[in-house]
This record gives sequence, structure tokens and C-alpha cells, in this order.
Amino acid sequence: MSTLGEKMIAAAAELRDAVNALSFAAPVTHTYNPLDYAWAVHELYLKKFATTRKRLLFLGMNPGPWGMMQTGVPFGEIRAVRDWMGITAAVHRPADEHPKRPVLGFACPRSEPSGRKLWALFAQRFGTPDVFFREHFVVNYCPLAFLKEPCANYTPDKLPRAEQAALFAACDEHLRRVVELLQPEWLVGVGKFAEARFSGSGVISSGRRVAGILHPSPASPAAHHDWHGKVTRQLQTCGAWT
Repeated sequence: MSTLGEKMIAAAAELRDAVNALSFAAPVTHTYNPLDYAWAVHELYLKKFATTRKRLLFLGMNPGPWGMMQTGVPFGEIRAVRDWMGITAAVHRPADEHPKRPVLGFACPRSEPSGRKLWALFAQRFGTPDVFFREHFVVNYCPLAFLKEPCANYTPDKLPRAEQAALFAACDEHLRRVVELLQPEWLVGVGKFAEARFSGSGVISSGRRVAGILHPSPASPAAHHDWHGKVTRQLQTCGAWT
């Protein structure tokens, strides 16, 4: 019988293959799938931390250019993945790489601001990854990162309706599988888009509660000051954290 971790790995592989079959037209010029070129890291993340049921499931939107796009881990700020989680593995180059957005893996000199804030909060509150992942897990809704000229990030919510429908169908199926496997009590959306996908994918059921937290992106003015305090209060107010 497959272990929970093995089932999570199989679900991620199915998502990887499903989105690889999709195509995207202009203004998208490049599509990155870290579940391909950084699969070894993502597999280790699941093998190490997705082995038990969770109380809280945090959901992000899609890979950031200096986070999951480089490491294969959701909100994958390099120091958090390498030094705090203790995960390193080979990261290859995507087949169609924009010259201004190279994938350097753990050699990337940039830091992902959103991931730096998110994982720092968890490290401060829980200390070690073993304590955090005992009851929590973090996934991204969409595994793909999109670029448009001149090398600008393009998020899934901006895709044309037909492309979005095909992508969301694959992502919704994966989210349903993750919720089925991890059986979280709380579904926590990191930002409004992710929170909305819980209802859009049909994973909300009796006894399962939904919450949203402020996205840590620098693009959000509200995240510039005391993001840790604001998010902690959001999670305490709704009852997800005590």
C-alpha cells in the first residue's frame, strides 16, 4: 500500500503531466514548470513533510521568479528551503528559458520577498520545520509561472478564459486530491485568489473551515509594515491559531 507521501508525490506528478499538455498564447511568451526541471527538490519536499495529515493547509497562487521558479518548493525562498528545511537537490534548466529570467536553482543570488516573509513567520513561531509541518503544509494552486515581454510576471488570473478553464481544471483536480489526502481542518488562502479557489474547486465541506491571510508580496502596500503581526492576528482571530 502506498504511503501518504507517495500518494502526494503521485498527485504532483499527475498535475505536472496535465499542465505540460497545455499551451498558452500571447501575451505569454515563456512558461516555466518547476515540477519538471526542479522535480527532485519538490519530490524531497513532499517525501520529507507531506507524510501525515495536517490541521492547516496554506495555499498560494503560483511560483514566484526567485522562489518556487528556482527551487521547486512553494514560496521557495532559497535560504528557507536549503538552510531551514534542509532540502537541496539538482535543479535543471527549463527547455524554453527567457534570457533575462534564468533558472539558477540554489545558486540564484536573489531572494523571494514573499517566501522570505512567509517562512520566517513559520520559523519564528514554530522554531523547527518538524514542529511546523506536524500540523501545517504549504502548496501552490498552480505550478506554472508565466512571463510576458519584456520579461514581466504574468499571473494565472489574467489568462484568457479558455486557457484559464483548462488550467484551472487540472489545478482544481490536484487541490481536491491534496485535501482528500491531507484532510485539513483549515484551508488558508494566501491572498484573495487562493482563498477563492477553495470554493471554486469544491473542496469546502462540512466541518472544514476557510480563512484568508494577507499576501506577503511587496506589491501589496498593506504587507509593507508588520506583516507577521497582521497575519498572526488574522489566524488567531478566526481560530486557526491559538
